[in-house]
Amino acid sequence: MKLVSFVIPCYRSEHTIAGVVEEINRAMAALPQYDHEIVLVNDCSPDGTFAVLERLARQDGRVCAVDLAKNFGQHAAIMAGLSHTRGDFVVCLDDDGQTPADEVGKLLSKLEEGYDVAYASYGHNKQHSVFRNFGSWLNGKMTEIMLGKPRDLSLTSYFAAQRFIIDEMLRYEHCFPYVMGLVLRSTKNICNVPVNHRQRQEGHSGYNLGKLISLWMNGFTSFSIKPLRLATYLGCFTALAGFLYALVIVVRYFTIHLAPMGWSSTTALLLIIGGIILVVLGLVGEYVGRIFMCVNASPQYVERQVVKKGQEE
Repeated sequence: MKLVSFVIPCYRSEHTIAGVVEEINRAMAALPQYDHEIVLVNDCSPDGTFAVLERLARQDGRVCAVDLAKNFGQHAAIMAGLSHTRGDFVVCLDDDGQTPADEVGKLLSKLEEGYDVAYASYGHNKQHSVFRNFGSWLNGKMTEIMLGKPRDLSLTSYFAAQRFIIDEMLRYEHCFPYVMGLVLRSTKNICNVPVNHRQRQEGHSGYNLGKLISLWMNGFTSFSIKPLRLATYLGCFTALAGFLYALVIVVRYFTIHLAPMGWSSTTALLLIIGGIILVVLGLVGEYVGRIFMCVNASPQYVERQVVKKGQEE
């Protein structure tokens, strides 16, 4: 009998996570060919989320509750959960009930067909806010350009993966994890599975603009050098444009004895070039800073405690 491991990062979900766990148990009861376990990771939620996770773990031996020492972010919480899984298949989903746990059989059937990873896709049925949908669209475009994601592939927080993919992902120990990047660098044998996306039961998304920008930076600075290559191209283009402009000025001066006058055009040109230089320096600094933090072994996550039925680590 194959074991399916569920990983759920939890934040402000004290009123929803018990329902998600119950739904998983019902869904797996209808799939008797599988056994399952559930790893719940509390990403230092400020409410009573971990108390609920601890209660669930002490009641059910299939549930493991992990408490992180501080808020490391959703992707670090997923990595923490993955490190506690033992399953032949691993499924990641959300804690708010929007991702339909009762349709997990669709994802597992694709893995049984031979796919390495199966991502849930929602089509036009996504129940996120306009801002979150725009962020997801922008993130998809970023992964296409920077990470080589196929255009017709939809990457979401609800996916199932083979064991060897998870093992390969866990080899990444640096402090800026990006789950989608780790999957894409491990395999191209990925498919989509249409599922229904539900309305959020309560609360709102924990992703604001700052967190989305941080997530995008993790994606393209940890798994791609294309931004640096783009900066090189931009610098070459700017230098060429400046050289051509200077050549035009010299030719006009010697042919019609006319050269452009005024400080405004010069100031505008300096601001443009200076802005480009600062952007490129900032981008290089971002890469160097992340290298510095990785060299100094900044932790990907820190576990305060792990709770299982009958034991506590």
